[in-house]
Amino acid sequence: MIHTLYIEENIRQHPRTLEVCERFPKARKVICERYGEVFNPKAQNFRLQKQQPALILAEKYKNFALPAPPGYNIGAKKNYYFSHMLNCLYDCRYCFLQGMYQSANYVFFINFEDYQQEIQQICQASPNEPIHFFSGYDCDSLALEPMTGFADQFLPFFADIPNAWLELRTKSTQIRSLLNRTPDPQTIVAFSLSPDEIATKVEDKAPTLARRLDALCKLQEQGWPVGLRFDPLIYQTDYQQQYKRFFEQVFSRITLKSLHSVSLGVFRLPEKYFKKIHNLYPEETLFASPLETKNKVTSYKAELEQEMLQYCTELLLSYIPESKFFPCTL
Repeated sequence: MIHTLYIEENIRQHPRTLEVCERFPKARKVICERYGEVFNPKAQNFRLQKQQPALILAEKYKNFALPAPPGYNIGAKKNYYFSHMLNCLYDCRYCFLQGMYQSANYVFFINFEDYQQEIQQICQASPNEPIHFFSGYDCDSLALEPMTGFADQFLPFFADIPNAWLELRTKSTQIRSLLNRTPDPQTIVAFSLSPDEIATKVEDKAPTLARRLDALCKLQEQGWPVGLRFDPLIYQTDYQQQYKRFFEQVFSRITLKSLHSVSLGVFRLPEKYFKKIHNLYPEETLFASPLETKNKVTSYKAELEQEMLQYCTELLLSYIPESKFFPCTL
């Protein structure tokens, strides 16, 4: 439930702003000049705000779609990411957003049309080349869909661009807007999944693995291409048995025909983000793992990282063809 709405002055009468305000009629409404006044100040407690985040309605002015980092792809040479929101409904302890932002409040950029114009221009500049666009980098693509209408607005838009593919990255079961439309072969609904033993410890507020698999199965039954994102891998002393059982559970539900892609990556954070998150949650057992910092990135010790990647890669390739496998090299 949203108790406070911050609204930028310039968009207070925008139709999308008015729709959100109608959805939260009892919320306190505060007008601001720019969202950064609320979102960027340093004297904020992310952990405290996460208990009851406010919603900030804002307008984005530039950088609507940005080149994805090298190694972040599912088969195309040209890759971009874009975010209609900042921050996430869920509270996953490994999430880099806690280290990136000062605030746990949600920012919702309501000017979808400007995103669409820039995406259209990118695609027109390379009309004969497939281009992949990743949503859900700075947020969950679908978790707040009933409020944002993001999928409802962007799926028809992407369906009209022949060389554009859209990935919706999510942990959410908010799939009604997808089930109510004809599947688009160039939209991949990609679910982030973890073993139950890990999810219950570090993925607070997120739907259970069983609920995510149920949502995934409904989509594949209707004909949607689905993706599996096993990222990050989390170390525990019995991780081999955990991930073996986990992959058995997942692939007992997956139809290979509907599976677009599988990606895999280990736990890693920029050193600066890791230190900030560790200060927020010093008691978190996740951070007591055998970690090291190299090239300003904190991850598992090199030998353990390679061991985990090799073990899980071999398991995955016993279920899927290598052509569908995209290990994350970030």
